[in-house]
Amino acid sequence: MADITAAVTLGRAGETDTARLLLGELWERIGPVGDALHRCTLAHYLADLYDDPAEALVWDVRALDAAKALTDDRAQRYHDSLRVAGFFPSLHLNLADDFRRLGSFTVARDHLTAARDQEHTLGNDEYGALIRQAISEVEEAIERRSTTRRATAPGPGGR
Repeated sequence: MADITAAVTLGRAGETDTARLLLGELWERIGPVGDALHRCTLAHYLADLYDDPAEALVWDVRALDAAKALTDDRAQRYHDSLRVAGFFPSLHLNLADDFRRLGSFTVARDHLTAARDQEHTLGNDEYGALIRQAISEVEEAIERRSTTRRATAPGPGGR
């Protein structure tokens, strides 16, 4: 997790190419059936480092798949406050946004509905507010049938 966090920090500091390279190398070490928490975390953050929604989609699907294999017990061995159910609103939000940007509005709506269905798992904190706001933004963009990247989306072209 320390290596993943270090690479994510580089990406957030604008060193996108280096962060993608490091996370890609870590993915090779972890493997597609390695520790679910590591796979979920790495794929979730790596998706944010791509402007191309098709590339982001690949990693967001991997993050969701890993989360489905993750248990609360494993997540809480990393941090006792983690609950896997709380991952799903963000994971489905990201998929909804990817599909929306690709013009697949029906699939985007399905993932947005899944994100909304899991909103109750979010806390009443800054993170929960951020995800709820992003869900609303993606919903509005779907309604407008917009494929434009959101200004508030994480990653190189967003915040």
